[in-house]
Amino acid sequence: MQWTMNENSLFAILLRSRWWVSFALAIGITAVAVALLPKPYSVAGWLMGMPFIVIGSIAAWRQWRLPSSARIERAVTAAQAMSAADFKRALIDGFRRDGYDVDAAGGGGYDFTARKAYRQAVVACRRFKVARTGVDPLREVVAARDAVDAQDAIYVALGEVTDQARAFAAKHSIRLVDGAELARLLPAGR
Repeated sequence: MQWTMNENSLFAILLRSRWWVSFALAIGITAVAVALLPKPYSVAGWLMGMPFIVIGSIAAWRQWRLPSSARIERAVTAAQAMSAADFKRALIDGFRRDGYDVDAAGGGGYDFTARKAYRQAVVACRRFKVARTGVDPLREVVAARDAVDAQDAIYVALGEVTDQARAFAAKHSIRLVDGAELARLLPAGR
């Protein structure tokens, strides 16, 4: 049984799109259905747009919670000015604010572990100032996750993550923290 949504399904695409796209589809589908269905079935026509309204509401809620581009820029600029130790401390504080239990001791391939709801993640942030992240550091994170028997792996990057690295991260279930998510975690992004 599959519990995850296919990333190419209509609803997954709509969740990644702007919120108003789903509402526009809901209005269009409802208008066409009400116009074409016989009078006794008009209630069904009105209900046909409901799934799109739900998806649009979820997308709007997610997009509303994202930091603005100015906040993202401020957080990235502040992070670039931090030393590695300060950045790690700020990141640990951000994970703690999000409800994680953090063990600041790191190991080979990761900097600290974070635990939430019985799931442990290894977090790698030591190369946060690298301009381009390739596949090699992500391989180290996968090896570290497997070595400590963690369920998740998180890699933090300020710079560009190559397409090959993003594909590798998706294939090996590595959560990439950059941009908006990083701004949300760091104090400058709040």
